[in-house]
Amino acid sequence: MELRVKALSPRIGRDIPAPFYATAGAAAMDLHACLEEPMVLEPGQLAAIPTGLAVALPEGYMGLIFARSGLGVKHGITLPNGVGVVDQDYRGEIKVGITNLSREPYTIQPGERVAQFAVVPVARPELVWAHTLDDTPRGSGGFGSTGR
Repeated sequence: MELRVKALSPRIGRDIPAPFYATAGAAAMDLHACLEEPMVLEPGQLAAIPTGLAVALPEGYMGLIFARSGLGVKHGITLPNGVGVVDQDYRGEIKVGITNLSREPYTIQPGERVAQFAVVPVARPELVWAHTLDDTPRGSGGFGSTGR
């Protein structure tokens, strides 16, 4: 499988690193902030960080944008929507929605790794409406119902 990637900025691969897998076993590639200058993210602030990239995902796949654990744990920088979704038919710039959950301002540097991007298969089952569902040991038990 291949992922077609389009650089929307001439800085990609020069001043802004192209996406890459950090290790041979990495499940997601790093995305970098395609900024002209540093951007201060104040506590509680939301921002859409441009990556300078567009992709053509293969049919039957989607892109998932995840927070970088180091930014989240060390600085409180995370995604406000939990996980970003890039649909197979989207061809616009990939932007990373981020928020600052800490009590301190955080400065995002041009070229900084701001998120991870994974390409995963999509299952689109046909919906079948039912009056009943099969029983399971858990049943309809909700949050915390498994005792773990």
